[in-house]
Amino acid sequence: MRPQDSTGVAELQEPGLPLTDDAPPGATEEPAAAEAAGAPDREAKKKAPCPGLGLFYTLLSAFLFSVGSLFVKKVQDVHAVEISAFRCVFQMLVVIPCLIYRKTGFIGPKGQRIFLILRGVLGSTAMMLIYYAYQTMSLADATVITFSSPVFTSIFALICLKEKYSPWDALFTVFTITGVILIVRPPFLFGSDTSGMEESYSGHLKGTFAAIGSAVFAASTLVILRKMGKSVDYFLSIWYYVVLGLVESVIILSVLGEWSLPYCGLDRLFLIFIGLFGLGGQIFITKALQIEKAGPVAIMKTMDVVFAFIFQIIFFNNVPTWWTVGGALCVVASNVGAAIRKWYQSSK
Repeated sequence: MRPQDSTGVAELQEPGLPLTDDAPPGATEEPAAAEAAGAPDREAKKKAPCPGLGLFYTLLSAFLFSVGSLFVKKVQDVHAVEISAFRCVFQMLVVIPCLIYRKTGFIGPKGQRIFLILRGVLGSTAMMLIYYAYQTMSLADATVITFSSPVFTSIFALICLKEKYSPWDALFTVFTITGVILIVRPPFLFGSDTSGMEESYSGHLKGTFAAIGSAVFAASTLVILRKMGKSVDYFLSIWYYVVLGLVESVIILSVLGEWSLPYCGLDRLFLIFIGLFGLGGQIFITKALQIEKAGPVAIMKTMDVVFAFIFQIIFFNNVPTWWTVGGALCVVASNVGAAIRKWYQSSK
């Protein structure tokens, strides 16, 4: 479960603990992952059992999220919104005991409820859109596009939180937009050549808009989480996410008339795996952000893209085009550059 789950179960993140300015770029399928990044460096050093463990957790999280995305792609005859509904139910079963144990209640502070509602609606919408993107375009293309989320996060933070938008942010934005253009290959720039696409161009375009929409909604979620800060328990944030996500899924599926149980026993198994791997990914990204600085975590998290390329080649026999590779390099360079800059600033 990625958005980029950031992006949902990425809510133990998607991922957590309160969001800080050091939240890693590109943690989209998993907006809540950034919430886990609030521990002081001093505490992080005490908690880290050995050097590099946080980065190992990040790598493991990227792998689990990518496997979850693979299963979303593999599921047949189940709408992306219905997959989201199954995931919400799975997470709900995990979150309810946690809320009871922590005695935080199920409603939240009065002044924060509107933000919790917005966080729930926007976060769940991001999940549905990225699942739809996985189903309608190549796994690598959808994954790369979701990594454009930091661009939108910077813009929304400038507008809503009055945070500084530097020339470096503008440069990273240009890199990201260039990468997305290389992946989308609009006909007015590249002609009618659709070689290397596993679907029709119209399907590719639908998936592109869904992936960009997921990145936008995930970025909005991160800004809301930053606005709430530490005033709301992260499990309560996840609770709103899964409840409103389930309600939203039911409404959309009822309107579309897409309710259906998986016909194949293998698809039912895949749905369970989507929940399990997504939850595992959330747990490990949360642990990583608790014992490691956000900058290195953000850099390591770009391994999501590498795993997506590998899985696309192995399981779908689809070798990414050089356009996709070039686009991925631009987007990854933007994310890595933003992470290094943030890391450098925080170390001053």
